[in-house]
Amino acid sequence: MNATAATDVHPRAGQRSGGVVLALLLVAYIFNFLDRQVLGILGPSIQADLHLSDAQFGAIGGTAFALLYSALGIPLAYLADRRSRSAVVAGSVAVWSAFTALCGLAGGYWSLFLFRLGVGVGEAGGVAPSYALIADYFPQERRARALAIFSLGIPVGLGAGAFIGARLADWFGWRAAFLILGVAGVILAPILRAVVRDVPKRGGPQAPLRTVFPILARTPAFWLLAFASSASSLCGYGLALWTPKVMMLSFGLDLVSTGNFLASLLLIGGCAGVFAGGWLADRLGRGDRAWYARLPAIAWIVSVPTWGFGLFAPNLWIAWPLLLIGNAVNILWLGPVITAVQHLVPRPMRSTASASFLLINNLIGLGVGPWLMGRLSEGLQATYGADALRDAAVACLAFYLLAAVLMLLSIRSLKRSWVADEA
Repeated sequence: MNATAATDVHPRAGQRSGGVVLALLLVAYIFNFLDRQVLGILGPSIQADLHLSDAQFGAIGGTAFALLYSALGIPLAYLADRRSRSAVVAGSVAVWSAFTALCGLAGGYWSLFLFRLGVGVGEAGGVAPSYALIADYFPQERRARALAIFSLGIPVGLGAGAFIGARLADWFGWRAAFLILGVAGVILAPILRAVVRDVPKRGGPQAPLRTVFPILARTPAFWLLAFASSASSLCGYGLALWTPKVMMLSFGLDLVSTGNFLASLLLIGGCAGVFAGGWLADRLGRGDRAWYARLPAIAWIVSVPTWGFGLFAPNLWIAWPLLLIGNAVNILWLGPVITAVQHLVPRPMRSTASASFLLINNLIGLGVGPWLMGRLSEGLQATYGADALRDAAVACLAFYLLAAVLMLLSIRSLKRSWVADEA
């Protein structure tokens, strides 16, 4: 037995090359969430210009994106496992960026809805193959931290989307903001393809889809992890889309001030939470794999009061520290849970397993969350007026408690189903 076999990492995937690959995949993931969050910060301007209701805008921000994003994730991940993970990721960046640029040309509800469908088509092929590439380049003892660093793309992308999007819209208008960000992503795609290389496949022949799905279907840990994360994402994606408007309505902020406020929360709190989740999972998970589920559950329980009191705070001085903690703990789950999903199947099945997890997570979380908050806001508007959207957001925090319960229930099955790297 040699060191390579013991860690399940190919010799080519050394520390230096792994760092370069992780950095480029992180940049691509930042663009992924930057292109999502820019819709939220531009929301009031888009709604006013295109005459969209809260429910319509929620459907554009969540349902439109999630439909094809969820459906195409598994076949694109399977293609990545069979052919080239790096090629699928680079092609996905090019497609979603091109459709982001097209969003700047939308003339109404249906054209913007269709362009966001296209963004979802592109982003469907970016995440699961990236997870598998990172698992290829990093050994098990450093994998949760590497995946957590990659997941920093979420808070950095969300923060950059709020900060950059607000300024671009203030200077040039919301349409130009989409065009500029989309073109930047198109430029990134060939660089990614040229530098990121696949690790030669090891660990046996590629497993067919008909083999992967039965393994996942009879693994209770998979379903509990997926539905727990989905409940969390339902609230998280809803908050990501609607918090900018809540800040404007409840605290009287203008577009640029909202972008500054949210960027500070996401960049500081979000990055701290993501990195802490990966670091703690690597340390605590060595002795007890239950921590891969226990950490997210604790974090989601803390999310409820911090977000709730933060959104109802009487001023920004009180709201900022509460929402900072809320943004840290509601995203802490990424490193631990993504790592756990990777270890429910053997190595050749990892992209497909990750895509199956993301299918459930995004179809429920992204497909329902933004629309549900918008729909609840419309239902509460007659009674609560300008506070309706904030009240709808707080009501959806109950999904974090549901997520925590499901995650705690997954512990026994997760420990029993864990697949260690090949020795």
